[in-house]
Amino acid sequence: MTMIQCISPVDGSVYAERPAMSLEDAVEAVGQARRAQKAWARRPLEERVQLVLKGVARLNEMADEVVPELAWMMGRPVRYGGEFKGFNERSNYVASIAADALAPMVLEDSASFERRIEREPHGVVFVIAPWNYPYMTAINTVAPALMAGNTVVLKHAAQTLLVGERMVRAFVEAGVPEDVFQNLFLDHETTAKLISQGLFNFINFTGSVEGGRSIERSAAGTFTGIGLELGGKDPGYVMEDADLDAAVDTLMDGATYNSGQCCCGIERIYVHESLYDRFVEKSVAWVSNYKLGNPLDKETTLGPMANKRFAKVVREQIADAVSKGAKALVDPKLFPADDGGAYLAPQVLVDVDHSMPFMREETFGPAVGIMKVKTDDEAIALMNDSRYGLTASLWTEDADRAGRIGRELETGTVFMNRCDYLDPALVWTGVKETGRGGSLSLLGFHNLTRPKSYHLKKATK
Repeated sequence: MTMIQCISPVDGSVYAERPAMSLEDAVEAVGQARRAQKAWARRPLEERVQLVLKGVARLNEMADEVVPELAWMMGRPVRYGGEFKGFNERSNYVASIAADALAPMVLEDSASFERRIEREPHGVVFVIAPWNYPYMTAINTVAPALMAGNTVVLKHAAQTLLVGERMVRAFVEAGVPEDVFQNLFLDHETTAKLISQGLFNFINFTGSVEGGRSIERSAAGTFTGIGLELGGKDPGYVMEDADLDAAVDTLMDGATYNSGQCCCGIERIYVHESLYDRFVEKSVAWVSNYKLGNPLDKETTLGPMANKRFAKVVREQIADAVSKGAKALVDPKLFPADDGGAYLAPQVLVDVDHSMPFMREETFGPAVGIMKVKTDDEAIALMNDSRYGLTASLWTEDADRAGRIGRELETGTVFMNRCDYLDPALVWTGVKETGRGGSLSLLGFHNLTRPKSYHLKKATK
């Protein structure tokens, strides 16, 4: 029997393990979800919405267990209180728009014809969730999918092994039927076989680019709908009229919070030459104030990365950049907890350029590169010089200028004077190798349903 293990970054111990489900049992579980779907979809929309919200509320009641579990599994300090703020905000917002998002589009209702387009659930939705924000990324799809009348099968990353189990427990205790929302412990081979057999009607995957490619290969020929949120290398651009202190505070937080393990975290920053020196100086001071340590200690502000192999990638990228002329400005002596393993000191690099993988490839750690630019055109070219495109953060007092620049950027979301935030009223989407499709907002509901047309000619006497 294959065991799926979560190795804790706190101390390298096996924090949790579960047996991987056999292919036969997994097929049966998906079959149960399919058999339950029609009855679930026939329930009134408001009833489905309220059951999901009750599940969200039940999970909130588990906060004293959830927060330390996250610290043990992926290293986020307990002082930050888990993910409940975003988890609740996203759930409540999609609940508030569900009726309008799923309402029929009536084109004609006359004495002769009734013509309308309705939204119909896909059927069984498979959610493959990541470890970095395991609750918030999962709820982006789970909540609207269930509200729309789909049944949901959830598979979580091994690094956050207990999250799916706990989410399903909360929702079932709140009244969602067991067959309607299921958590399965699956290895990669079984997951690929389930997908290749066409057992799902829609798949939402959040993870690496290579993971996305493997999902597409497995689904080839099944015509299964797929939503993908993959890698990122999100830029910030600080213009000469920016609020310098606000830019430093927000961009450095966006680059290092959660040990930099955020799909929309800031990984490269371009600063107008007039502000460059002051921006760098203030950024190094800001980052140097972190306290790296055990995430279960309430004084800790920066925990370990989720796995020592993730930290290894960051160290290798930094070392490569330094070997090619970059300068690392944060004094490592300020972070004695850096053990060469999962505990990694934050870093700010200058004298970087796009010949370095550090400025091109996803780092996904608490390290950021800063480059000097002279013009908007130079900044736009550098921001677009990436195979990824999730978000871009623009810092200026001129909204029209930000709009003009934003229209030139190859990205899914343009921020002005903020970053690293998911607004549930806006579709969360990416371009290029960041993926395709979108979650949340009105469009998120549309991605989790299919249009069905009714062309009804009324009988005449």
